[in-house]
Amino acid sequence: MKTLMAKLEHILELGGTKKDIALLSISGIALLLSLFHAPLPLDPAWVSIILCGVPIILEALIGLITAFDIKADVLVSLALIASICIGEDFAAGEVAFIMQLGALLEDLTVSKARAGIEKLVHLTPQTARVISDGAERILPAEQVRVGDILRVLPGETVPVDGVILSGQTSVNQAVMTGESLPVDKAAGDAVSSGTVNQFGAFEMRADKVGEDSSIQRMIRLVQSADAGKAKIVGIADRWATWIVVIALSAAVLTWLISGEIIRAVTILVVFCPCALVLATPTAIMAAIGNAARHGFLVREGDALERLAKVTKITFDKTGTLTYGTPQVIHAASVLPEMTQSEVYALCAAAEQFSEHPLGRAVTACYKKESGRVLLPAEDFRMLPGRGVFARVQGKIVLAGNREMLAEQGIALDDASAAQLDPYLSQGCTVIYMAADQRLAGYLVLSDTVRAESAGMIQALAGLGVQPVLLTGDNENAAAAIARQLHIGEIHANCLPEDKLDCIGMYQKNRESVCMIGDGVNDAPALKKADVGIAMGGVGSDIAVDAADIALVDDEVRELPHLIALSKRMMTTIKCNLSFSMGLNFLAIALAITGILNPVVGALVHNAGSVLVIINSALLYHWKRRK
Repeated sequence: MKTLMAKLEHILELGGTKKDIALLSISGIALLLSLFHAPLPLDPAWVSIILCGVPIILEALIGLITAFDIKADVLVSLALIASICIGEDFAAGEVAFIMQLGALLEDLTVSKARAGIEKLVHLTPQTARVISDGAERILPAEQVRVGDILRVLPGETVPVDGVILSGQTSVNQAVMTGESLPVDKAAGDAVSSGTVNQFGAFEMRADKVGEDSSIQRMIRLVQSADAGKAKIVGIADRWATWIVVIALSAAVLTWLISGEIIRAVTILVVFCPCALVLATPTAIMAAIGNAARHGFLVREGDALERLAKVTKITFDKTGTLTYGTPQVIHAASVLPEMTQSEVYALCAAAEQFSEHPLGRAVTACYKKESGRVLLPAEDFRMLPGRGVFARVQGKIVLAGNREMLAEQGIALDDASAAQLDPYLSQGCTVIYMAADQRLAGYLVLSDTVRAESAGMIQALAGLGVQPVLLTGDNENAAAAIARQLHIGEIHANCLPEDKLDCIGMYQKNRESVCMIGDGVNDAPALKKADVGIAMGGVGSDIAVDAADIALVDDEVRELPHLIALSKRMMTTIKCNLSFSMGLNFLAIALAITGILNPVVGALVHNAGSVLVIINSALLYHWKRRK
């Protein structure tokens, strides 16, 4: 029996959306031919009964036999069989067609399996350079053992978690922390698997390998978060048991009292939850269309339904509330004979061959702001983990961090240090520039807030949703952004598991949480949250795959519209449900008294379904009042 049920389930699952649309089209044409009494040897309504009705009956049988699962299709099956028994073929075909149309609309709003976890697996390093007895061997990463000494070259991914033993470099940690800028690393600093070594080669000791490594923990976090996200069951299926009991009771009592079986069949037909089945998916589809016109790709069918209940929105900072790219916000000279513009020009010239994101930011900002061509530079050299060296206009120019100044014996005077304190306290990055072994000046770089972020945060507060900053950046940088945007709640220095814990804490307090992020490190939080929204333009593919909704053009100003749309959608769904239930009970009263027969009852009942669809369609062009 179980084997037979499995085969039947497999048959029901065969095909796809195109096949379903084709079968529905054929069934619709057959019903029209039946309605106008086409001169055919067999009622064309049987085409709809076979193509649309048989799958419903089979699914109802499978559910009842395997798990005694009473869903809406049980009542539909009873109505179909009863209509056929008394010769009302058109009524049977029409009900089957409407139910399968509703099922198709639901399928179109349900998300398919996604490849986010597979992409995370692809990030896992496959090989490692292991040093043993002075020789270097390339081994599969899974063969690395705790205590092994590894070498990591520029551009390579760190294979396991460990500590740097020798060498200096900058490591791109965006995969783990979401930080927009590489972090300088030297002997004694920890590095994580999955992060990318950008410049200098280094040797490291393996501390955590295999399943204990950071990237493997990330994969497990995504898997566990996804498994814990509940799916919303259709309203018709949730009420199915009561609907079946009430419908059968009313039909049997009417038959016993009146003695007319046609009245009982009519009750079963009008009690079919067609409008109930259509109420939710049609509204969701119209809302999804509206969201798409405003730049949102809704990947989960019930994401908007969950979004309407959100009370907190947690934002990643970099790339979400900010542009995610550093900009030069201030340049200064500390030498009387050198102007601010000259410091900027010399620093940009020295950085023009640098591959470091800060160096590229300096040259890009200089060309954009000054409109000038960069000065020629010679003898360029990278100083891993420190900065750059170059000769510009006969001057030996050094541009880099404070450690570079210390190593070159260049002093930072107290007055300059005092001027920089406010910038450093806000999480800004400073590039110091020295000319001919003297400190000449400095540039201040900072990630800049999106122009629309402030208005968006204010609009969300007006909708009753509290914004929360949840970022891997340091406390100073997070606090500076929060002050600009008037965000009261901040969680800084967050690793992926920390973000997951914060969202879990809110959910335990019965808060419904939406997470908005853009990086790989945000993927577990996007999965864990009740609704995950990924920045599709600047975000990683993994973040987009982990999210329920993708913001295609990164225009966060449209976020309040999406929240308001979800609330409006739920209002529409409730109106649809109330109307359909009211019409059902009115039709039942008319069926009990004999005023309605099965065919007229099906037409009246399905007219309600048409009105539900029209009401839902109004959502497509709905706009938020500002």
